[in-house]
Amino acid sequence: MKRPINTFSLVATLCVGTLSLLVGPEAFAQMGAEQITLKPPFSKFSPNQSKLPAKPPAGAVMLSGEKPRFVSMKGDQIDWPVEDGALVSTRGEAQPGKPRSNHIASTYHFRDADIHAEFKLPKGNKEGNSGLYLHGNYELQIRNTHDKKKMTQDDMGAVYGFNPPKENAALPPGEWQVYDIRYRAPRRDKDGKITKKGSITAWLNGKKVQDNLPIDEPRSKFHPYRYGTSPYLEKVAKKQRETSTGPLFLQDHDAAVRFRNVWVMPLDDKAGFYEPGKEQKS
Repeated sequence: MKRPINTFSLVATLCVGTLSLLVGPEAFAQMGAEQITLKPPFSKFSPNQSKLPAKPPAGAVMLSGEKPRFVSMKGDQIDWPVEDGALVSTRGEAQPGKPRSNHIASTYHFRDADIHAEFKLPKGNKEGNSGLYLHGNYELQIRNTHDKKKMTQDDMGAVYGFNPPKENAALPPGEWQVYDIRYRAPRRDKDGKITKKGSITAWLNGKKVQDNLPIDEPRSKFHPYRYGTSPYLEKVAKKQRETSTGPLFLQDHDAAVRFRNVWVMPLDDKAGFYEPGKEQKS
């Protein structure tokens, strides 16, 4: 008598095999990273934010430090100073006659990834406004809202234009704070139309503020490809729509916010360093 095929085991084996192609040693060897083990659909995302600065995991690509892996919105050298290993936004306060945005974009582009960033809001700046732009399209809000009771899409922990935070996890200015974000990029067809929504799960200072939030087309009129853009960013935007890969932006918005220990852990083999007309795996 023949044994019946266990279809569940077969499907599970195929899924594991497929995933190993995405995050196996061959793919990560191309990026100079160590293999990580994830179980379908992916391992549970519950980062430890109890001690800062946090230690980057094996395979993470560090973006900050004494030699930051960022460029300006024009694609050239950034003018953010590095102080004690932390990048400092150049916009202390609003300056009449000058653009309100001097964001910086990572030269490392990724599709699906875990993203870590530690930041400190300046004392004396009422709003302390900044943010993390995922692919330049979706902003994880950074703002001085630690004492607010009712949270909105403008407040710390929100995905701007999409969803307020589940709770207020913001700390007062002058203290180091931390985001850990699991990002799934939307998928597009050859015409640029989204065929599968992306998602964002985010932890802020030990609290889950976004839980598998579905994301589709960008909603902010102020994101870097729409406000203060440049020929360099136009090329980045085109590539982003064609490949579902893109950079991490640190937002510059009228406050001298500090960023340190910024890293990206790619979750597939679609990541690498980018220059217009030239791409290479890390």
